Amino acid sequence: MGLADRYLPYYTVEERNKWQGDWELIEGIPYALASPSLEHQRIVKNLLVEINKYLENCDISECEVIPDVDYYISEDTVVRPDVIVVCGSLKEKITTTPKIIFEVVSPNSVRMDEHIKFELYEREGVKYYCLVYSIEDRKHIKIFHLENGKYRKVFETIDEIFEFSINSYKLLVDFSKIL
Repeated sequence: MGLADRYLPYYTVEERNKWQGDWELIEGIPYALASPSLEHQRIVKNLLVEINKYLENCDISECEVIPDVDYYISEDTVVRPDVIVVCGSLKEKITTTPKIIFEVVSPNSVRMDEHIKFELYEREGVKYYCLVYSIEDRKHIKIFHLENGKYRKVFETIDEIFEFSINSYKLLVDFSKIL
């Protein structure tokens, strides 16, 4: 183990909330959030429109789709997923485990989204983890479903429809309208 590993900084969410700028904190380690690209924001907008359209037309009244909001996991972990679908009574901040998390993957976020957040969301019991690749030559979507405490890839597409099962409801997302 090197010096850097032995002397990594450790912070709490309370400390992080006093910082300037946008930060995620995972097990006490800070990660700066980059400014999203125009393409990233378009994908987030398309996800919101597509999911919200379905939520408005069905009986999933206790579920909401929310962009770019802090998800507080513990006293030393808070992340800001690109889009979440969360169910139940929401208070001032998101502490309830989302049912679905979408992360828009860019060249700079591959390690974070494919590895660190993948393991974190798996551990926290997020039912579906969706990676939306906006990388020019790799545009596609991967969906992982939590089964027996582990993620299993259940879908990979560019332009098909996927049916998410939330509680006893079905949420259809047409990914041809996302990328």
